[in-house]
Amino acid sequence: MPRARTHEEPENGWPLGWGTSLREFRTFLAVERGLSVHTASGYLSDLNHLVVWACDRGISATDLMRDHLTAFLVSQHAEGKAPRSLARMSSSLRAFLTFLRMEGGEGAGPEAVVKPPRPPRILPRTLGESQVEALLNAPDTATPLGVRDRAWLELLYASGLRVSELAGLPALSVFLDEGFLKVTGKGRKERLIPFGSSAERWIRAWLTLRPGFKPRGGELFVGQRGEGITRQHLWRLLKAYALKAGLRVEAVSPHVLRHAFATHLLDHGADLRAVQAMLGHADISTTQIYTHVHQARLRALYDQMHPRSGSPMGD
Repeated sequence: MPRARTHEEPENGWPLGWGTSLREFRTFLAVERGLSVHTASGYLSDLNHLVVWACDRGISATDLMRDHLTAFLVSQHAEGKAPRSLARMSSSLRAFLTFLRMEGGEGAGPEAVVKPPRPPRILPRTLGESQVEALLNAPDTATPLGVRDRAWLELLYASGLRVSELAGLPALSVFLDEGFLKVTGKGRKERLIPFGSSAERWIRAWLTLRPGFKPRGGELFVGQRGEGITRQHLWRLLKAYALKAGLRVEAVSPHVLRHAFATHLLDHGADLRAVQAMLGHADISTTQIYTHVHQARLRALYDQMHPRSGSPMGD
């Protein structure tokens, strides 16, 4: 029976050529695909499970065949991996095998990965407009840091930025007079996003205070010592403001504000393609999940407000 092993890379590296293959794949993801370190690490984390399984059986990356891949995924299912985790792992395997095929490998290609059952679609959590309003009002704007936090909260909700995009947003990428910002998102793709007068007002207020923090770099939002704010710091601040606003802390995150941005735009008649462009989704099917949220909200509103929503037909 194969021995149980950790999924961390051993100190002397992975055997059977796996270490070299994974290092080259990491470089490919960063240089050729232009993926962030966070996204690339997700691929490598999934592949580490395969490496442990394959090394225990003496199988190198170039020797992988369809039966091996199927047996590996079956073993992951038997270990209790959720459908969503299996789907992500299958995607990582296909990307890795595509890379090996491009490098001239003669083993299994991406078509050898059996597609797992489609995971159930989970509607994104979002916040109502009054809840967002309470969150935006939470910072103490009598203080410079409160003004800063009100500014980034306003911008996050006004633009639907990812928290990583907000953390690294250069001050020179925000065009206040024109009312839009330029952001470089996933895959190093640039997009333009408009924002409203409320975000503009608070960003202007913050910019008058920002020089006093002696910024070390060009980020729009900086900490008390002038350093750029990390996404982890933004998470912690948002949780604290959620608590202050009387919201359930576990229900609030930067991504939930991104969901609120998209859902509220659709609630007020925005075009789905426009929302797709602002969110930076490559595929509109990713954006379409917000239409389900929007429709669910409309249904609930109808059931609540229409005098005959609960009446049988013919009454």
